Amino acid sequence: MPTIKFHTLGCKVNQYETQAIRESCLRKGFKETKNGKADCYVINTCTVTNTADRKSREYIYRCIRENPKAKVVVAGCYVQKDKDKITNIPGIELIVPNEQKNLIPDFLFAKKINSCGIKNQYSDLEISSFSDHDKAFVKIQDGCNNRCSYCKIPIVRGKSRSRDLASIVREAERLIRNGFQELVLTGICLGAYGKDLKGEFDLVNVIEVVEKLDGNFRIRLSSIEAKDVTDKLIEKIASSKKMCRHLHIPFQSGDNAILKKMNRNYTAESYIKLIDKIRNKIPQIAITTDIMIGFPTETEKRFNNTFRFLKGIAPSRMHIFPFSPRENTPAFAFAGKVDSPSMKKRMRKVQDLAREISYEYRKQFLHKELVVLVERKKDKKSGMLQGYSDNYIKIFINSKKLAPGNNLQKVRITQVTPDTTLSVPV
Repeated sequence: MPTIKFHTLGCKVNQYETQAIRESCLRKGFKETKNGKADCYVINTCTVTNTADRKSREYIYRCIRENPKAKVVVAGCYVQKDKDKITNIPGIELIVPNEQKNLIPDFLFAKKINSCGIKNQYSDLEISSFSDHDKAFVKIQDGCNNRCSYCKIPIVRGKSRSRDLASIVREAERLIRNGFQELVLTGICLGAYGKDLKGEFDLVNVIEVVEKLDGNFRIRLSSIEAKDVTDKLIEKIASSKKMCRHLHIPFQSGDNAILKKMNRNYTAESYIKLIDKIRNKIPQIAITTDIMIGFPTETEKRFNNTFRFLKGIAPSRMHIFPFSPRENTPAFAFAGKVDSPSMKKRMRKVQDLAREISYEYRKQFLHKELVVLVERKKDKKSGMLQGYSDNYIKIFINSKKLAPGNNLQKVRITQVTPDTTLSVPV
């Protein structure tokens, strides 16, 4: 029985697609191994930043070094972007574009694939479990019609395509039957779901159907754009007993001039109004976000606009990252690059603010009860159980009786520090 290893870089969609490939390969007779050499390696790459490109290349070379005789399969967004560069790496057996990932098990003994075209149909992949994960991602959409000036994803993922609702429901039912108690609806541009389908289906329709399924589970949304957070969606989250009180809404910058150059199609003021509307309707909801530091023409004044904006909206968690110039995007050629020392200084300042805001948000739940998805792996440092609440707080659970393992557990918060949130089971 041939052995196989998988490695995934990048987003939740990539993680989902790797799981689908894994299940298909195992059905075909491969045996997954995580230690030592393998007969075959499948690397699902990412190209969202220069760092992602570098890590993709590094892992390709690492696999080739580990077993020079192995079949090395490279797939994903880096393939779409730099297929010619990858083709020149000796030791790669297969190069598979995004829309052909579902065929990897059938391609394992074929020649290299030269076609890198992107179809405008949803390429169906399905899963029944989620290896090494306590929550299960359910991919419902692919591609993106937005044209942010810094982003390469629409180039490598193609136009927005929605998954058939019946297929989503079948998969959700399987995952619930197999014990998953948190389903994360995900996509490249999640809020675009249904816009390419005939009829009136949208993201809220998906939620309404999935939340009616039998079982003890909850639903979380992955990242969603501000323009797609509709009144209908806010009402659904507020009224649903299954939906997590959490929205991850990227805003990237709090300066209107920068937002315009980014082609984000909203202003700082409109974003603030949206957040106020959400919080008025759903008290204590977790608003998390992405912040890009050092976009071209980000002067100190414009950065300070973003900093004040962050203090005002107070996201409970922030993903903070530096601008990474991507070839073939408009921002690649923009003048006004920010020097590295300034970028690092600004990053540290926002990171310090993020820690302060997170602490303030979490303090309101002291002595309150929250429901946590208990993870299978204990915290290495403390030995305590851990997991996330519905409003995306990482919580440590002090209990010798509670068993680890992918289950929803009510806890009472006993201590909140700047870095940790402690609890006991209820």
